[in-house]
Amino acid sequence: MVTKTIKSETLSFTVPEMLRMELGAIPETGYYDSTSEFLRDAMRTILAARKDLRIAIASVLYKEGKISLGKAVEVADVNYEEMKKIFVDKGIKLRRGAVTKKEMKWKKN
Repeated sequence: MVTKTIKSETLSFTVPEMLRMELGAIPETGYYDSTSEFLRDAMRTILAARKDLRIAIASVLYKEGKISLGKAVEVADVNYEEMKKIFVDKGIKLRRGAVTKKEMKWKKN
């Protein structure tokens, strides 16, 4: 069995004081072990509910050359033909050939 290590990155952002207090109380509720765990879950929940947002994210990342068509399909949660049509409709040129360097590394591991 191959396990994939996912690299994490720390993000910093500014929030209003009330939201900071609410986020700080999350671990005390017992629902989540940490604020980070809560925020990861919140992001996954939002993305699961917002197909339009997933498609927009996949489109930006693909257009910038950061992900391949296959990864865009995965991010957007659509099939290949639908993703290609979305890109054409958005005026995003389809790339042919090798995947991104980063994805080639993922495939090797």
